[in-house]
Amino acid sequence: MAEFSLDLNEDQQQIQKWVHDFAEQVVRPVGPEWDQKEETPWPVIEEAAKIGLYSWEFVAQCFSDPTGLLFPVVSEELCWGDAGIALSIFGSTLGAAGIAGNGTPEQIAEWVPQCFGTPDDIHLASFAVTEPGAGSDVSSLRTNAKKDGDDWVINGQKTFITNGGLLDRPNVHVVVASVDPELGSRGHASFVVPPGTPGLTGGKKEKKMGIRASHTGEVLLDDVRVPSACLLGGEEKLEGRLARAREGKSSKVQAAMSTFETTRPVVGAQALGIARAAYEFSLDYAKEREQFGRRIIENQGIAFKLADMKMELDAARLLVWRAAWMGATKKPFENGEGSMSKLKAGEVAVWVTEQAIQILGGYGYIRDFPVEQWHRDSKIYTLFEGTSEIQRLVVSRAISGMHIE
Repeated sequence: MAEFSLDLNEDQQQIQKWVHDFAEQVVRPVGPEWDQKEETPWPVIEEAAKIGLYSWEFVAQCFSDPTGLLFPVVSEELCWGDAGIALSIFGSTLGAAGIAGNGTPEQIAEWVPQCFGTPDDIHLASFAVTEPGAGSDVSSLRTNAKKDGDDWVINGQKTFITNGGLLDRPNVHVVVASVDPELGSRGHASFVVPPGTPGLTGGKKEKKMGIRASHTGEVLLDDVRVPSACLLGGEEKLEGRLARAREGKSSKVQAAMSTFETTRPVVGAQALGIARAAYEFSLDYAKEREQFGRRIIENQGIAFKLADMKMELDAARLLVWRAAWMGATKKPFENGEGSMSKLKAGEVAVWVTEQAIQILGGYGYIRDFPVEQWHRDSKIYTLFEGTSEIQRLVVSRAISGMHIE
């Protein structure tokens, strides 16, 4: 078991620098352009694929790090460059995580590489859970899958899906559907919908406040037929789980939640990258900007604000790293530590970017300076993969042992 340490090892430090250099030299210079375009930054993804950053091998290396810290470190650095572009590069990881968290070894070996493709043939992946009437309440999913001979037929509508319905490249959709509505979230299963499957189409592309370089859209499923081999985990495992649920016995895994549990600290690390970018920029600005004959950082009102920004940033990182280490070393999240990390980091990102705007004053509000975009980008981290309220619900249930509504 890897012992917890705040010192990154040599390999982690080298990868951290490698990703930071890519973020600094390739991502950040074009971030405002792709934010303005609100389009998938294919040239940047192609560059990431050429160097191996966009690849299933690199994602596997991150997830297999025994300390659990490598993926949070990588995520923070890339989002320091630009969160929207970072999500375009790592958006496929959520679909891959859905496969890895629920699939058999054979399914993982077959489908995870197809989530990324190769530098010459880039693929995508998406993880489709949220619906128009089922966001935080995943038990209300209406998308259904019914057995028909040796196949499953899926019907429904998904919304707010990263890479969802984006069909100009091969796109592996992982869809969570209800197979037994009476069991609520315990009656869900995950399915791989291969690229080009008839009946799966893209609907509305969302116009967003932030992370605009990352595609978010609807996924429409109209009699989408997939073979039983695309049921993640297989028929026998599903039947066993459903039987236990019908008998009122506990189930260790739910199709959607097993994916979110593994990704929340990484999502928190993404928020940290935005917050750190805003803190560093406003610190440099405060040391250079002069008002009333002296640099503004010499005023306690500014200096103390920056001190609090740094403190909150470091506190959030400690929670993220602890949760990532616990996940990698199979420590149980007895107090909702995974949710704590995402909750704290998301709210810190919103607060730090707002303080950065305040430090810059009017300059912080205009597009000539990047802090207004960082503030827009940060807000999603209190909403997706579980709102701040849902994270508090998870933590409060964990610490009380009671079912809090």
